Amino acid sequence: MSRRPDADVPPALLLVDKAPGMTSHDVVARARRVLSVRKVGHAGTLDPMATGLLILGVGAATRLLGYVGGHDKTYEATIRLGQSTVTDDREGEVLSTASAAHLDAVAIGAALAAQTGALLQVPSAVSAVKVEGRRAYDRVRAGEAVELAPRPVTVHRLDVHRITRPAPALVDVDVTVSCTAGTYIRAIARDAGAALGVGGHLTALRRTASGPFSVGDAAPVEDAAATLASGGGAGVLGLTDAATAVFASRLVTAEEARALAYGQRIPASGTPGLQAAVDEDGRLVALVEDAGPTARVAVGFPPG
Repeated sequence: MSRRPDADVPPALLLVDKAPGMTSHDVVARARRVLSVRKVGHAGTLDPMATGLLILGVGAATRLLGYVGGHDKTYEATIRLGQSTVTDDREGEVLSTASAAHLDAVAIGAALAAQTGALLQVPSAVSAVKVEGRRAYDRVRAGEAVELAPRPVTVHRLDVHRITRPAPALVDVDVTVSCTAGTYIRAIARDAGAALGVGGHLTALRRTASGPFSVGDAAPVEDAAATLASGGGAGVLGLTDAATAVFASRLVTAEEARALAYGQRIPASGTPGLQAAVDEDGRLVALVEDAGPTARVAVGFPPG
């Protein structure tokens, strides 16, 4: 007998190690299928080519996704110099080629160093950015010319680990990038290649961290979903643990928990920013934020 949809599955975050070739929507669909739960979402898209950490929310934990997705990210990537592509990665048609044989480590390092700090970055035309209500990649696939406005991003760190030459005219550069949410690593490859006059694109991308969450704690989507269904374990963070991993924890009394459940305010804590209000039984009641002498409910998590 099949389980009733949404039955007996507690709200949680799933830390998924995404396999190559899957869209983020594919990952969500597989989790829904394993769990028989409709309410599943993700915190930040990964391209089909990319692997690594994708955070899913199940049930009421989807209310955390907008906050989780805004954290800094860390990636491992391989940049290929000597070719540009329509998608700025290996899956797109090659637009131009130019020999990178003359490039040395000093020139490559300087071009990549210029891609650090505060940047105004133009996203890849084949991206999930919306243009007049439609995804840019949908417009490109429909044959439209798309020009996206530059967006402010910050690349905190870009470390070069290895430089190899897979062919006489090509250079591959293995890097680690730490950056703000919304940064396109494909755009870094594109812009560094353009600055060097040879073009560039990504041949590999792996997200290793997002905020406090690491791919080292993740599992394949089917495994993480099955683990949640069976009671928790690797790749699964229950609602309270998920919230307190991101926000400062505030213990509330039973009386305060009841007030928050009705959307009422409680005394301010004096701690800036959102806090995870947790009751005496360890249940997440709400995300709260000080507003003058009181704290208001930003996101509620009613029982049941």
